[in-house]
Amino acid sequence: MRATKARNMNSNKKELSPEQRKELLGALKARFEKNMNRHKGLEWAKVQTKLEVNAEKLWSLNEMERTGGEPDVVGHDKKTGEYIFYDCSTESPKGRRSACYDHEALESRKEHKPQDNAVDMAAAMGIELLTEEQYRELQKLGNFDTKTSSWVKTPSDIRKLGGALFCDRRYDTVFVYHNGAESYYAARAFRGSLRV
Repeated sequence: MRATKARNMNSNKKELSPEQRKELLGALKARFEKNMNRHKGLEWAKVQTKLEVNAEKLWSLNEMERTGGEPDVVGHDKKTGEYIFYDCSTESPKGRRSACYDHEALESRKEHKPQDNAVDMAAAMGIELLTEEQYRELQKLGNFDTKTSSWVKTPSDIRKLGGALFCDRRYDTVFVYHNGAESYYAARAFRGSLRV
């Protein structure tokens, strides 16, 4: 009993080991330097300083990385001083695919339920689903989801009627579509954002 409780406490701890921190910061720095077009005028040293004092946000970035999101800095909020990270993987993150939209949609399925849902996965990771507007901003930085699609934050009036929105890029154009929130596909995941 005591061992189980201790193990549960460790799994709830949103902090990385020194080795994990070093590995993640190295990966983030390399991606930052390789993709300067995403964050013109920003310096890695300032981003890293902000990350090093925020263990929980670093843990969330590691979750984004672990699930294939390839997070990168896409902006800086001058009012709050926060750096804005989006999932910048070329295709929708592999470790988050085949998920329906939210918990209600998951519960509504009688059979062939997916393993998880996008809204709960994002919350567990400590990130937000991209909005349609954020998704369009991301697409100005490159060509994303040319073979896959990503759930985006769905307005409550659409969700109340059973629908959910997703986006992709085809024919050099960003499209927004709808599906029943309970649907899920091997080529659809979600992209998230995190402010640090």
